[in-house]
Amino acid sequence: MDTQLVNPEPIDPGDDARPEAVIGAGASIMARDDGQPSDMPALIQPNSRLVIVAGLGMIGRLRLALTDLADTWRLRRLVATLAFLDIRLRYRGSLLGPFWLTLSTGLMVGALGFVYSHLFHTNLHTYLPFLSLSLVLWNFINALVTDGCLAYTSNEAMIRAARMPLSLHAARSVARNVLVLGHNILVIVVVFTIMNVWPGRVALMMLPAFALWMVDGLAISILLGGFCARFRDVPPIVASVMQIAFFVSPIIWSPEILAHRGIGIVLLNWNPFYALLEIVRAPLLNQMPTLATWGSALGYSGALVVITAVFFTRARSRIAFWI
Repeated sequence: MDTQLVNPEPIDPGDDARPEAVIGAGASIMARDDGQPSDMPALIQPNSRLVIVAGLGMIGRLRLALTDLADTWRLRRLVATLAFLDIRLRYRGSLLGPFWLTLSTGLMVGALGFVYSHLFHTNLHTYLPFLSLSLVLWNFINALVTDGCLAYTSNEAMIRAARMPLSLHAARSVARNVLVLGHNILVIVVVFTIMNVWPGRVALMMLPAFALWMVDGLAISILLGGFCARFRDVPPIVASVMQIAFFVSPIIWSPEILAHRGIGIVLLNWNPFYALLEIVRAPLLNQMPTLATWGSALGYSGALVVITAVFFTRARSRIAFWI
């Protein structure tokens, strides 16, 4: 018998759904995967309807997943508030708060800038803005991925205690890292001011690119959050992969170094981190991303969204039990 319980919510599963039970408050829940009654009792929240998914069709599960995302959008102010509280609690009692990350990032940019500009025989005036942008944006991407692994397990108590859409916790992780990015942008502003380098109108191209980042961030948090809730060995593996990606991606070294070499073309064209990073970084350096770079970024993002949609549609009702 495979009976799955999902969060109480008013929903019409439609005619495409296979046998299921939708019952009101105060009743006993009886459903089996073959559609026959079962004597399994369950608790129902007062004044709510509970959907028992027993062999629910793919379209019905997809509707539940889309409703979950729609509820998160309606609760976007709550998402922002929870993200802000996360920042305050994380740095409670700290003198500088999240600006400690800004200070450490600034010191790293200064140290690596002077060392690697001589190592790569690069002009410091052009290398330092590139490095500051790269490190700040990469720290944001890395935080999105690693925090996304804990999107559900770190909110176990809230998931079990309150009726909330599951995607809200993934959105909360994304919003929290956006706030941290807002603090670290100060490093970029200081470096650009010292070097007297400012982006032109082409910098506006980073707005649609950053919007694509938000979609990817939500998708990766939902995907890795659920997957890591099921398999607890995955987070350290993801952290190791991100560390390797840092060194093989053009973050501390410029992509022009390998652009005319065979291995360089492979690393640049088949590295999803490079494409996604470049569509935001290039406009801020007064460079227009190529169509190939945009095509790669959109292709990788589309594949990520499709994989996440399939996973969330099938596994959404199990996540509460996995944590």
